[in-house]
Amino acid sequence: MSERGDIYPASHHPEHCHVQGEGPPLIYIPGLDGTGLLFYRQARLLAHRFRVITFRLRDDARSMDTLVAEIVRHLDEAVPDGTPAIVVGESFGGALAMSFALAHPARIRALVILNSFSRITPKLKLYAAITAASIVPWGTMRMARQLTASRLHSSHTHRDEINRFLLLTRATTRLGYINRLRILTHYDLRRHLKEIRVPTLFLAADEDHLIASVEQATYMSARVPNAAMRVLHGHGHGCFLAPDLDLDVILQAWGNR
Repeated sequence: MSERGDIYPASHHPEHCHVQGEGPPLIYIPGLDGTGLLFYRQARLLAHRFRVITFRLRDDARSMDTLVAEIVRHLDEAVPDGTPAIVVGESFGGALAMSFALAHPARIRALVILNSFSRITPKLKLYAAITAASIVPWGTMRMARQLTASRLHSSHTHRDEINRFLLLTRATTRLGYINRLRILTHYDLRRHLKEIRVPTLFLAADEDHLIASVEQATYMSARVPNAAMRVLHGHGHGCFLAPDLDLDVILQAWGNR
């Protein structure tokens, strides 16, 4: 642990990816936390038939292009034969996953976007969040996450899972969090959605209190040519930790991926 209290598990060092299971590749792109650690429950459910790849976002990345290049590097490391992967992006990771799909469609077998967006409005919210993250003691930000955790998750998510979420997100750094917010101030994918040609599934939680996931997914799925949409009823923003959400089952229902 560093002086700031950051946690870097050996399997999620910023320079490396973690691979679990065998089979066709599936790579998870994390949200603003950037740790890659919050996919643990879904990774266990998927590893029986996929090579599940998780990684930590670079904290010093200041552009979407830099992060897209990092995905390429991790896929080269974990899938040296270049087999196209299922790419799963959550929240900020969904924005990054769609940017990756536009830049490298040949590397993607299918795209799954959970509780994400084509842009963030109003921008004032982003600038306010950047300011707060810059001046408030980082320990206070972690306390705020603890106080708001119940609203972030599905209402029926077990308390043990929420506690684990709080522990794992201690690995989020101020630098990474602020840089990812700054990237979103320049992000607007609306006019490029029609250029995403890979099969895409938009998942949207109808009790998401962080973003208007259903509205966003409806907008995006109507503009991505080969897209489907599924509403996750009774779920909140961080629903990959919910006990009744199995991404493997969802993928099989969506064309037996």
